[in-house]
Amino acid sequence: MEFPLQALAGRYTMGDDARYPEEGPAREVEVAGFWMSRTEVTNAQFAAFVAATGYRTEAERDPPALPGAPPEMRKPGSAVFRVPTPDNSNWWAWIPGANWRHPSGPQSAIAGRDTDPVVQVTYNDARAYARWAGLSLPSEEQWEFAARAGAASLPEPKDASGKPTANYYQGAFPARDLGEDGFTARAPVGCFPANAFGLHDMIGNVWEWTTNESRPGQPTNVIKGGSYLCAANYCARYRPAARQFQERDLGTDHIGFRVVRMPPGPET
Repeated sequence: MEFPLQALAGRYTMGDDARYPEEGPAREVEVAGFWMSRTEVTNAQFAAFVAATGYRTEAERDPPALPGAPPEMRKPGSAVFRVPTPDNSNWWAWIPGANWRHPSGPQSAIAGRDTDPVVQVTYNDARAYARWAGLSLPSEEQWEFAARAGAASLPEPKDASGKPTANYYQGAFPARDLGEDGFTARAPVGCFPANAFGLHDMIGNVWEWTTNESRPGQPTNVIKGGSYLCAANYCARYRPAARQFQERDLGTDHIGFRVVRMPPGPET
């Protein structure tokens, strides 16, 4: 499958403009040449992979047996965001039947949403897709370099008139998203302006998997970029330096991915 890719390489200060301890300290990083997809992988692109290979995502398989797990967590499914209520303060719920075809559960679908970023994919699912496409997932260093696009830090994602230029949460999180950016959930890829490197949605829309482990020996990887659930009044993780840790075998309805191509190595 062909992808619109952007060639990138350079040196930058990783972790600059940090707001949380895990984002620093700032350090100089040299990034060798690579190509990155201009957008997040879409539902249509992931569907082509599934059609060609018969691949079943982890959310479509029986979950690992967990002692004491409630009945719903013994069925295939995944994590879905929910607005907390007075009688249930949890933000996330395990929804049987939630998967990439049904991001919020069996009642939801992706029909007519071909250009939305695919979600409910684990790190392992994203890596399987990248291998099929002859590509790779980006490292955290590559990802942050691409998101900074030559800038030391980025201003709040709004234009001169105050209109949002990325898909993030406007309003009082988690109670109400005002949708001032035109969306209260995922947006089609590429509908917001590209950054200075020609890449879309490097901040907001959906978090993106990287190949970096959060801590050696832990079953978690770093995700980058924030999502439509990141709010200025809460976490503001729609910044290049922002990072979060996610279990490799757990997808959600706000995590997707993009892919990179490395230059061929020397002939041996």
